[in-house]
Amino acid sequence: MSAQAPRSAGPTGEQWELRHGGQSAVVVELGGALRHYEADGVPLLDGFAADEAVTSGRGQVLVPWPNRVGGGRYRFDGADLQLPLSEPERHNAIHGLLRWTPWRLLAHSGDAVRVGTTLHPQPGYPFLLEVSAEYRLGDEGLEVLVRAVNAGGASAPYGVGQHPYLTVGTGRVDTALLTVPARLRLTTDDEGLPTGEVPVEGTEYDFRSARPIGAQALDTAFTGLERGADGRAVVRLAHPSGRRGTDLWLGEGTRYVQIYTGDTLGEPGRRRRGVAVEPMSCPADAFRTGSGLTVLEPGAGHALRWGLRPWAGADPGGIL
Repeated sequence: MSAQAPRSAGPTGEQWELRHGGQSAVVVELGGALRHYEADGVPLLDGFAADEAVTSGRGQVLVPWPNRVGGGRYRFDGADLQLPLSEPERHNAIHGLLRWTPWRLLAHSGDAVRVGTTLHPQPGYPFLLEVSAEYRLGDEGLEVLVRAVNAGGASAPYGVGQHPYLTVGTGRVDTALLTVPARLRLTTDDEGLPTGEVPVEGTEYDFRSARPIGAQALDTAFTGLERGADGRAVVRLAHPSGRRGTDLWLGEGTRYVQIYTGDTLGEPGRRRRGVAVEPMSCPADAFRTGSGLTVLEPGAGHALRWGLRPWAGADPGGIL
């Protein structure tokens, strides 16, 4: 890939478009976020327009932690650290430090783009990281690779995730069919922080076989992912007809996935319109609990790999 000029700018900065066959995607400068993805004219993401601001975390990269850090306080390597409370209503720090940072273009071709930024030492996170996100379209769909390297001289706590919202065009998600291949869910307290892991079997959280979401409100992390021979676990949101849908696969570095039906979004008109399916390397509060936390030694790196693809189910009539 070679660096090319972006197409246009908007509230989220420059817009970099990718195309491959009938697929197209758009990545934006602000936060390196994924704004749009469609296949054969059908949107697979409930994203946002070029002239809109990002809301509700749509498509954002979550570095150096996904989800929440309770009270924004944690202890690492003998030091007590305090992060800014970016979720003040719950007294938490949420979704990392790079969502509202402009990312620079590193390379761009017709079907791929790589963007990056530097996370400089700052209050609550006195560590230096080089971070990049690569988006690539191919015959199998969209592949995303988020990398981080510890460019500083001290060990650094690290987690990563991303926040796309899937859609199958149902208006509301109640009739959509959800599949989550996970044996365990994380229980949480009133602040959204994990309190333990419990099996999904026999509970309303068992989506290992496709079933309608119905009125169920989900803001739930799952783990114990069941993977195929290729090492990937696949979350599927399908149209009620069972004939088409969107697959989000979880590859290298993805040990947890958060499913969110958007019941508490600040934009009431967008509640339950899409389902956030968030690949994560660690659960909420990992900075405090150490659960799933990655410690990056100087010079060491971490990779999170996930992707999207359209899914076509059985269609006896021959028409999807």
